[in-house]
Amino acid sequence: MNQIPGPALAAQAAAQPDPLDELPVAYVEMDAHGAITRANRLTRSLHSSDAGELIGKPAWELMPPSEQEMSRAAFRAAMDSTEPPAAAHRFIYDASGQYRVYEMHRNVIRAASGQPTGMRVVTVDVTEAHVAHEEARRARLWLERVLASLADAIIVTDALGFVRTINPAAEALFGWEAGELTGRSIEEAFPMLSYLSGEKTEFSFARSLESPCRGTATLLDRQHREVRAEISASPIVDKVNGSTAGVVCVVRQLKEAL
Repeated sequence: MNQIPGPALAAQAAAQPDPLDELPVAYVEMDAHGAITRANRLTRSLHSSDAGELIGKPAWELMPPSEQEMSRAAFRAAMDSTEPPAAAHRFIYDASGQYRVYEMHRNVIRAASGQPTGMRVVTVDVTEAHVAHEEARRARLWLERVLASLADAIIVTDALGFVRTINPAAEALFGWEAGELTGRSIEEAFPMLSYLSGEKTEFSFARSLESPCRGTATLLDRQHREVRAEISASPIVDKVNGSTAGVVCVVRQLKEAL
C-alpha cells in the first residue's frame, strides 16, 4: 500500500477546511497567557489590518488602553477559578474602525490533570442593544431626578394599582420609604377616609385608569395620622400601543385654616 509522504500529508491536512470557519459567530482560542492561538474566519474578517496579526497577540490589546489591565486581570481570575466564567461585555476595536461592544462567552481549556491551559471565547456584537440599554438607563435616571426634585408628593402605580415608586416628597409626607411600599396596593399603602371631587364622585382607581381625575381627600400616613390633600390622578398611556401602563398621582397637602 502506497503511503503519502509526511510533507504531503501535512499539506493535505492544512488544505482541509476548518469546521470553526463555518461558525456564524466569532471564535478564538488563547493560551494560558492570553495570547490568541486560533481564530476562525469571522473573527479574522472583523479585525482590520490596523490591529496587526491576531495570532500571538494578547486579546486585551484589541481593547481600549483604559480597559486592558482590567481585561487582563479578569482573564487571570477566570483561569485561576474553578467556577465557569460568566459572560462579559468588552469594547473591541474591529474592522469598522471603531470600538464596538461584544458579549464574550468564555470556557477554560483544561488538561487531563485539570490544569488550565487556555481559553475558548465566542463573541457576539451587541453594540446596538448596548446603546439602546444605555439610552433607556439614562432616560430612567433623568426621570428619577425629575421626580426627586418635585416639591409635590408623587405616587406611581402599575395598571393593577400596585405601587411602583414614590418620590422623596411623598416619603416625607406619609412617613414611608419608597422600598417599603413597592408592590403594595395603593389602597393598602394610602388608606383613604374620604374623597370629594367637583363632580361629587367617589375616588376609584379604576376611574383614574380611564381619565384624569382631581379631588380633595383625607388619607392616613404611616402613623395613622390624617393628611388632608388635593389629589390629581392621571393614567400613564403607552404612546406606541395606546394601552394604560399605570397611574401617576400628584398629592398636595392642604394646610388647615387658622
